[in-house]
Amino acid sequence: MRLTQKNMAMKRIIIWILLLLPLALIAQETESTGNNLPVKWEELTAPDFIRAVEKSAGTCVIPLGILEKHGPHLPLGTDLISVRETALRAAEKEFTLIFPPFYFGQIYEAKQQPGTVAYSPQTVLTVLQETCDELHRNGIEKIILVNGHGGNSSLLPYFCQIQLEKQKEYAVYLFRPQDSEEFQDQLNSMRQTDWDGHAGETETSLMLAASPDLVHIDRAKEQSGKNQERLNSLAYAYTAIWWYAQYPNHYAGDGSYGSLEMGKLILENEVDQLAEMIKSVKADQRTIELQNQFYKDSKHPIKTEQ
Repeated sequence: MRLTQKNMAMKRIIIWILLLLPLALIAQETESTGNNLPVKWEELTAPDFIRAVEKSAGTCVIPLGILEKHGPHLPLGTDLISVRETALRAAEKEFTLIFPPFYFGQIYEAKQQPGTVAYSPQTVLTVLQETCDELHRNGIEKIILVNGHGGNSSLLPYFCQIQLEKQKEYAVYLFRPQDSEEFQDQLNSMRQTDWDGHAGETETSLMLAASPDLVHIDRAKEQSGKNQERLNSLAYAYTAIWWYAQYPNHYAGDGSYGSLEMGKLILENEVDQLAEMIKSVKADQRTIELQNQFYKDSKHPIKTEQ
């Protein structure tokens, strides 16, 4: 039987489909292993890790938290949980590797509270430095520190500075978000408390957005988060015991006023800024270039042009 022109056209289409289908499947497999890579370091296979390093342009985020009391209503790992959630959401917008939860930091002011894990200063700095060194040994050239714990506020800038003590082949960046006036106005319009801090309204709100199942907001009033003002007689003085003097319960504010709406605002604001930072760091070549020049110049300061 002679094939009609229509039947011949259909036959050609079927042949082309059969020829192209394997290529389509290969492309689909490549997309699934290349474009949908996990961002969590610990979830990658070894072969996928190589692809992830390339895709991330050699960048990795270390979210830093701590293990400490967060009032009577939030988990000990609040800082770890919220900062890692921020990092993971930012990585969805701008691909980068996310290191496993890092709970080494400065937390001596809470040693009197149950659940606090406080390592020695030497251990904290050594573990963080060796972690960065190991990241670089695995192909990471740019390391972004994202801090979720207030007690690290002085530690981490210092850690960044000591990178200049000995020559490094990688750069360390510290995420420092800056809130716009518009954001502050929105946040202030939601506030219900006139004092806030550790495990208070804003941090409780953030946890309601990041991990609501771990928030026991009904317990938030079981302890006081008011400033005890036990060192108000001191003038122009800083002392290590200042936090314990003001907030012996390791609780500042009233977490019972936390809200999901406020938490979403805070979380989205930080996620957007971190994603923008990751993008800029991936494109950055100047920092390492200047570091290398600094290391070279610092070997012979007498030759530095004055």
